[in-house]
Amino acid sequence: MTNKANAPPGTSAAGLRGVTAASSSISDVNGEKGELIYQGYNIHNLAKRSTFEEVIFLLWNKRLPNGAELSELEQSLRAAYEVPAELVALMKRFPRDADPIDVLRTAISALEFYDSNARDISRAASVKTAIRLTAQFPTIVAASDRIRRGLEPVRPDASLNIAANFLYMLKGEAPSERDARIFDVCLILHADHELNASTFTARVVAGTLADMYAAVTAAIGALSGPLHGGANTNVMKTLLEIGTVENVESFIKKALADKRKIMGFGHAVYRTQDPRATHLRQFSREMGEQAGESKWYEMSRKVEEVMMREKGLYPNVDFFSASTYYMMGIPLDLYTPIFAVSRISGWTGHILEQYTDNKLIRPRAEYVGPRDVAYVPIDQR
Repeated sequence: MTNKANAPPGTSAAGLRGVTAASSSISDVNGEKGELIYQGYNIHNLAKRSTFEEVIFLLWNKRLPNGAELSELEQSLRAAYEVPAELVALMKRFPRDADPIDVLRTAISALEFYDSNARDISRAASVKTAIRLTAQFPTIVAASDRIRRGLEPVRPDASLNIAANFLYMLKGEAPSERDARIFDVCLILHADHELNASTFTARVVAGTLADMYAAVTAAIGALSGPLHGGANTNVMKTLLEIGTVENVESFIKKALADKRKIMGFGHAVYRTQDPRATHLRQFSREMGEQAGESKWYEMSRKVEEVMMREKGLYPNVDFFSASTYYMMGIPLDLYTPIFAVSRISGWTGHILEQYTDNKLIRPRAEYVGPRDVAYVPIDQR
């Protein structure tokens, strides 16, 4: 991070935009080129050829695994799918109308109670914790949805990968091979994105040498904000509000005239197309064609056209993920927890990296308040 002591007086960056706050090899975003890489690998190649489990290994180890290493990681993750029975019992006591992302945050914080090595932040112990968290996020999210619907959680199936197992636990039946692969790629696309708000939060907390559960719980809190993790839910709400393709043009123009923000467009870093949107656009189309109902894809494309014409804005990762998840039958308020199911791989990767070469993150603020104010006794105020 830029050292304020050496910076020119009066200089600051709102929202830390453009400020380098850490050195990392995990991922990089080139906003001008519309490029995203994980440990040097272009996101397009990973989306087409890799698996989420392979990407997890890459984010944690700076390289792709060989066959034996990938098999070992897959087995370790699958062996850790089950969550403690005490945690499930606790979740059953939560209010049925609790927001799923808040349920996840609370459950992850409580999960630490059942890990006797939670405070051990050595590399070996931290990797075990990362495996546990990455494996159990999907179980907790799926269980929370079942519980609020008055159903018993579905036990995880250790024969399935993370993507297929999540859809199985959520719906109680095995997903189609195509749905499982699309969801697997969605997890790859959301796995990491440099120092976004939640990842930066995780690194700040880890920088105090707090344990991984604390850092991840804080990251979930940051993700819960509508400017970060909730955008695709709001995209789908907008599409449902619009209703038909024919209504798109007039709706968007009126919304823009009323200064209403259209979620899913523009990005803090990208100045061209978000590379992740390319794949999600295709998935939205495929899901519509497969279901014989292309309405949501066609509406999305029309919104994209109008927004480009009226505002010159490209869709981001949230825009087409909304209709993709909707066509899978995933409830709208699970979109943000699903974001976390993917991003836990990146969060833990950054936490591992922070622990390896740690320095307390302590930026300065540009003070803009008054000085030399005289103290007035309370009876004279």
